[in-house]
Amino acid sequence: MLSFATVVITVEDIERAGAFWREALGYVNRHDPDDDWVVLDPPYKKDDLAPGASIALSVTGYPQHYPPRIHLDLYADDQAAEVQRLLSIGAREVDWDDYPEDADWIVLEDTEGNRFCVVDKSGA
Repeated sequence: MLSFATVVITVEDIERAGAFWREALGYVNRHDPDDDWVVLDPPYKKDDLAPGASIALSVTGYPQHYPPRIHLDLYADDQAAEVQRLLSIGAREVDWDDYPEDADWIVLEDTEGNRFCVVDKSGA
């Protein structure tokens, strides 16, 4: 049986990307980063991992693909506040004209150009 554990994101600057994702999600390094690889885990208490998948950052040298074939959906109780917080730590807005009128998500990209959505889970 398989289980989902880690999302691997390709990056060019592992220190910059690691700082962004640690701040964005409150994740911690599993081990000291290598020059081209780091795994970020949800914060944990003793031996119990918090719920959520890990994120691995990998320096590959491959160019980003647009549009990307995969992205993260991050759920927020206060979407506007989270979008502003993410922008303040280095995320960028994506100029995207295809939002439907009832969209409950906003598309951003991280410091490396990897896209993700901030989804309003409040139902507002």
